[in-house]
Amino acid sequence: MGPIPLCLLLPVTVLATVVIAEEATVDDEYTWPQWKVPLVRNRRTVPLSSPKFSAQPQLELTGTCGIECQRRLPAPSQDDLEQFLSYETIYENGTRTLTSVSVQGEVTALSGNSSSRSRYKREVYGTDTRFTISDKQFSTKYPFSTSVKISTGCSGVLVSPKHVLTAAHCIHDGKDYLNGAQKLRVGVLKEKSRRGKGGKGRGRGKGKRRKGDKEEAEDKEENEGKGERRGKGKGRKSRSRRSAESEKPSFRWTRVKQTQVPKGWFKGVSDGVAADYDYAVLELKKAQKVKHMDLGVISSVKKLPAGRIHFSGFDDDRPGNLVYRFCSISEESNDLLYQYCDAKPGSSGSGVYIRLKEPGKKKWKRKIIAVFSGHQWVDVNGNGMQQDYNVAVRITPLKYAQICHWIKGDSSECQVA
Repeated sequence: MGPIPLCLLLPVTVLATVVIAEEATVDDEYTWPQWKVPLVRNRRTVPLSSPKFSAQPQLELTGTCGIECQRRLPAPSQDDLEQFLSYETIYENGTRTLTSVSVQGEVTALSGNSSSRSRYKREVYGTDTRFTISDKQFSTKYPFSTSVKISTGCSGVLVSPKHVLTAAHCIHDGKDYLNGAQKLRVGVLKEKSRRGKGGKGRGRGKGKRRKGDKEEAEDKEENEGKGERRGKGKGRKSRSRRSAESEKPSFRWTRVKQTQVPKGWFKGVSDGVAADYDYAVLELKKAQKVKHMDLGVISSVKKLPAGRIHFSGFDDDRPGNLVYRFCSISEESNDLLYQYCDAKPGSSGSGVYIRLKEPGKKKWKRKIIAVFSGHQWVDVNGNGMQQDYNVAVRITPLKYAQICHWIKGDSSECQVA
């Protein structure tokens, strides 16, 4: 038997690394904690004027009040929390509403704190430790299959068959919605080609296109926009090259029905803690058939063995490919995680997850505990001195209640995290 080709060894090595990294995060006794979460109820919804959709995507966030800065701020009151958790809904047709909320029940603060003061620079720290999941036989399998691409240039994660969790700044810059947010789309990795043999099953003929062809046409347009050659004759690719490229990830694009962004993200509302609310939920027009990932709440990531987190996204410097990474948390507060996971623009909005045991069971389960906000220039002490970090926004019991309410539409179904 001859040597095994390197191209076959690499995917296996990546998966082995994922398993080892996840198992090193936990011990046999550690399980997902059970949290009693407050109720977030809609109080009143009013129509707003249509936004201008004039904002431009941001590669980096600047001036956000970081962990050290926030430690000097007073704790938010009940009225503050209700104002921050009030939210705007932007619909596919460009209309917009504002919903005020009430918070009922005990608001539990997480206990994560760290005395770490180490500093690094930029998005990639030392040796680049990211893994490219380029083969679709792996990228379309759980947990990688939960990662999605947002048409504004970010990533996201499926948290229900019809809902995607992402970063708020991927939709809104704090003052206005991005110019691409009005026709927002989400790309889900395709597992199988939709091409039929000999044209069978296409259902086109001379009549109207079938229902799914619109997304397929959009997918084709997206791929052609990236320079893929589809010519014939002299421009035709070799059979081996076509076979190799058929294994690369491709997307099935779905329109977004509505988007919900917490008011705490808006400038002028919560300037001191705006970074805490850098998350949004997109409701898709069409439910996806791939497995999603549930939300989870953990009191302190650093108290886990290795304090390690994982996430996958579509980094700009590796176009078309899913990129996986893991690293340990360096510093945490009630709402933010500082870490030095290697990342590039495009990975913002990725779901940060860990893997623990379910209570009373031997089964392991991955859950989303944060949203990767991306590379930020943080106001360290509130004096304007900027320091760069890679930042993730934690899922707290209160944020869990709000996001669950957006997904289920009934906060009474969101009592236990």
